[in-house]
Amino acid sequence: MARLSLTRLTLTNFRNYSGLRLDVSARLVALSGPNGAGKTNLLEALSLLAPGRGLRGASFDELAHISAANSWAIAAEVATPFHDVKLGTGWSAAANEAGTPGRVVLIDGHLQKSSGALGDHMRILWLTPAMDGLFAGPAGDRRRFMDRLVATFDPEHNSRVAVFEKVMRERNLLLQEMRADMVWMASLEAQMAEVAVAIAAARITAIEALQKNTEDTRGRSAFPHAVIAIEGEIENLVKAMPAVRAEDEYRRLLADSRVADRTANRTLRGTHRSDLSVTHGPKSMPAESCSTGEQKALLIGLILAQARAVKTVAEVAPVLLLDEVAAHLDRPRREGLFAALEALGSQAWMTGTDGHLFEGLGAHAQRFHVDAGTLVEMKRA
Repeated sequence: MARLSLTRLTLTNFRNYSGLRLDVSARLVALSGPNGAGKTNLLEALSLLAPGRGLRGASFDELAHISAANSWAIAAEVATPFHDVKLGTGWSAAANEAGTPGRVVLIDGHLQKSSGALGDHMRILWLTPAMDGLFAGPAGDRRRFMDRLVATFDPEHNSRVAVFEKVMRERNLLLQEMRADMVWMASLEAQMAEVAVAIAAARITAIEALQKNTEDTRGRSAFPHAVIAIEGEIENLVKAMPAVRAEDEYRRLLADSRVADRTANRTLRGTHRSDLSVTHGPKSMPAESCSTGEQKALLIGLILAQARAVKTVAEVAPVLLLDEVAAHLDRPRREGLFAALEALGSQAWMTGTDGHLFEGLGAHAQRFHVDAGTLVEMKRA
């Protein structure tokens, strides 16, 4: 099965790395070292090789090294199922052609219009400690998590979500005008309906593929299986009727909601209100009601299931970024995780403060000690 694999990473003035060149030859990579050493910073750099703002969602000006706060750059050589490709991205405080500081994306040395082009070459999934409260947290966090999962199937998904949000903001502003142009209002609502139905359809397809994978592997994983579903008005419309009718129905809903939306100063109905429902399968218990440890295990199981589903549907194993993934796992679960990663075939990057947690990875893994923005490869067993 084809997979993605980073073979070289170069960082310039990124976070606490003034300069780094890292050659990688393994599928499983472990980074260990003290807190603040730069382990998560390195994963964040890798996450910026995919569309979007990375695993922290930080502002680009926050990513520059303290000694060079006006720019940063990331470059990588990646082996893909089709050919090797060189990816690069960076940011500079100097104004771009539009007159504002901006991010630059390069693919094989060619300048791209946006980071969305990276989705044609990289599929990345990540898990961070900040996601531990995902199931009990706000719906927006679960929705963004869901959309990241969908984007690993459909690289255009993030662009659709961005378009929907942009047009929705324009409609919200227009609603506040005393004499709003109703023709323009109808045009914006038509755009919203078209994009929303495409977003909903992509979510449904991806979640169905993910659920099928969890069903197919039930009982054969060290992690509990999840029962997942989308809770959303537009997704329900798409399931119930043809896409054209769903668009017409959502346009009607938007038109009928203008007064309420104007009062609320926001759009109250749409794909931006959808939620992801997750149930702990073996216990038939809502994920938010499970213990902290159960929620962590459920989340790891979801990420692994998503990676397997992407491998099946898209015929490419995605890159996994697993931050502090083994810290709170007992030995059987750690061994189960490492075995699952071996079977999956993805390139997986893992971090932890205790290097002993990764001793079960085997001789073919690469292990690095990270300290103060420097990496030293540890001798293989």
